[in-house]
Amino acid sequence: MASSEVDQKFLGKYAQQVNNSNPFLSSWLYKVLGLSVILSKKLIRARRLRKLDTTRDTKSLQLYHHIIWLSREGLVMVEQYIVPMTEGYIELKVLAYKLRASFYHIYVLFHNQPSINQAAIPSFSSPDKGKGVDRGSIRSSPNPMEGGPVQIPSSLPPGLAPVSVPKPSASFLLPAMNYIPIASSCFSRASFLSETMLSGSHPLRLSVKTEYSAYVYDCLHDGDTSRKIAQQAIRDVYNAQEGMDDEMFEDAAELVAILGKFMKRGLGSSATSSTPRVASVGTPETPRTNTRGTAGSTPNTGETVLPAVPSPRARERR
Repeated sequence: MASSEVDQKFLGKYAQQVNNSNPFLSSWLYKVLGLSVILSKKLIRARRLRKLDTTRDTKSLQLYHHIIWLSREGLVMVEQYIVPMTEGYIELKVLAYKLRASFYHIYVLFHNQPSINQAAIPSFSSPDKGKGVDRGSIRSSPNPMEGGPVQIPSSLPPGLAPVSVPKPSASFLLPAMNYIPIASSCFSRASFLSETMLSGSHPLRLSVKTEYSAYVYDCLHDGDTSRKIAQQAIRDVYNAQEGMDDEMFEDAAELVAILGKFMKRGLGSSATSSTPRVASVGTPETPRTNTRGTAGSTPNTGETVLPAVPSPRARERR
C-alpha cells in the first residue's frame, strides 16, 4: 500500500537525488513520504476495525476519518504535482503511478459505496419500459370500469415513503461513490508500467504486483486472478538476469515471500497440492547463480516448482 516500507524507501531516495535538479519535485516527495509514515500507523490500527459500521457515531470513526483525509491529501499531491513531473524518470514514474493506485485502494477499502464488506441496501427504481408490466402496480391501480381516478403505476405501495440509504459519515471529506473502476484502472496502468520499464526482480515492480494481488483478492474478491498475479510475479523474478545490490536483494526477497503466501490464499488445506510449491534455500531444487544478489533461474523440472529468492540470512551464512 502507500505505506509500504519499499515505497517509503524509494520516496526518500529520489527526494534526495532530485533535490538539486528539481527542488520543487523533491519537496513534494518529502511531503508524501511524511504522510505515508503517518498513514502506515493508522492503517495498522484500522485492520482490526475494517468491519465497523461507518454510519454510526463511534470512537473509532475518528481513525477512519483521519485515514480518508490523509489518503485524499496524498492523492492530490501525487496526481497534481508528482505525476506530471516524472516523465524524465523511470523508477520514479512507476512509483508515482503505484502510489496513485494505492490511495484509491484505500478509498475502496474504507469509503466505497456500496461497501465491499457489507451487503448494500437495494435501491428502489421504477421498472424500465419494454421489460413487462409490474404486477404489483396492477394490483395497486383500481379498475377503470369500477370508477375512481386512474393512478400512475408506482414501484412503491401507496403511503410508503422511499427508503433513504444512510450515507457514510466521512462523506463531508470525500464523495461516497464506487471507486472500484478507477482503482482497477490505476492498478492496471501501474502494473503495465512496471512490466515495461523495470526488470522482473526490481523491488518496485514486486511492490506493484504485491499490492495488485492484495487488491484483487480483498476488493474484487477474485482469488484465482490474485493467485495468478502473484505466481507470474515470482516467475518473472527468476527469469530476470539483472543483478541487484544487497539492499535491493533483501527487499525483493521479502516481497517474494509475501507473494508466495498470496499464491495459497483461499485454497485451504489443498494449497500444497494444487499450487506451485516455493522451495527453500539450500534444497537440491533451488538453483543458484554465480552473481551475488541476483535471482535464480527457472528450474528444469518445469513450472510446478518455483524456488524462492534466498533469504538475507542464508546469504550471510555463505
